[in-house]
Amino acid sequence: MADHDYYRILGVERTASQEEIRKVYRKLARKYHPDINPGNKEAENKFKEISVAHDILSHPKKRKLYDEFGEAGLAAGFDADKARSYGRWQEQSARSGGTHGFASEDLGDLFGDLGGLFGAGRRARPGPLQGGDIEATVEIDFLDAVRGFQTSLTLERPVPCENCRGSGVKPGTAPTTCPECRGTGSKPIVDGPLQFRQTCPRCMGSGRLPGEPCPACKGAGRVLRPETIRVNIPPGTEPGKRIRLRGKGEAGMRGGPAGDLYIVPRIRPHPLLTRSGGDLTLELPITVGEAVGGATVEVPTPTGPVKVKIPAGAQSGQRLRIKGKGVPAHGQSPAGDLYLRLMVRVPKEKIPQDIIEKIDRAYEEDVRKDLRL
Repeated sequence: MADHDYYRILGVERTASQEEIRKVYRKLARKYHPDINPGNKEAENKFKEISVAHDILSHPKKRKLYDEFGEAGLAAGFDADKARSYGRWQEQSARSGGTHGFASEDLGDLFGDLGGLFGAGRRARPGPLQGGDIEATVEIDFLDAVRGFQTSLTLERPVPCENCRGSGVKPGTAPTTCPECRGTGSKPIVDGPLQFRQTCPRCMGSGRLPGEPCPACKGAGRVLRPETIRVNIPPGTEPGKRIRLRGKGEAGMRGGPAGDLYIVPRIRPHPLLTRSGGDLTLELPITVGEAVGGATVEVPTPTGPVKVKIPAGAQSGQRLRIKGKGVPAHGQSPAGDLYLRLMVRVPKEKIPQDIIEKIDRAYEEDVRKDLRL
């Protein structure tokens, strides 16, 4: 990931409060929004940059991770606790001769090894384990979510060690008898007439150590690597609705399949458009003359401008429908519609009194006759 100073991007101190960050972001967003600067690529890039900075610094958890780990803490799938314990786990694996990625949850407990009461410990060798799933939140512009697009996502995830091909064993080394349990696969935990035993934590009940731990992964079988993944965001993507990428999660262990990556979209609001399912709504300003006499005006849509006829006598708040100009068709979902909510705008300049009086006389009835509480 590129090295960014998100505090500098917003122009705030590292001690800035959430309210200060919110106010600065709103000011900058109004200045650089693409709809305010059509065709200005520099303003568009600046808007995206401040949006990312705001998303991180306005989110307490993300801000804490950024302050502690820098941008590494913002990588999709990053887990602070795992990051802190990852080194300790590798060191412990190396000291014990290499557990080769065997998870501590696989250890048998007292009651799981009651077979040891009769003198036999379990010797089942752990089989393949599927890798864990990763969940990543991705910030998406409103219109990108409507239209669909392709983007790149950079994340750090555990992948098979290239040196040992995921086995956790140093290439060329031979298996040996476990010195901890002397090949029995279990260890006594209580002395007395009845002997309680548990699975040997070093060989995980196999009685054998596969060989020397791989020096590259210290016996873990996996290493953390940054990876850039192309992600297809489908048209009509909704907030919080996860997008699944099979096999892009954590690598499996001992030959197990990889987990999945789940993209959780977080969609930025649009200053002009709102959405309900596949339908979009746009507030369309019209003049008094257009409302009274009718007109044909150009209206922007997600797929390009269209001509729309404003009926004579149009009222403020009246809705017009443009069929098929909402969220594009995708999968089994048909295209949505674009609704225009007409908003009559009066001139800011002072209108001559005689004209105002003529307009008022044109009303056939009291406009507030139905106003009752």
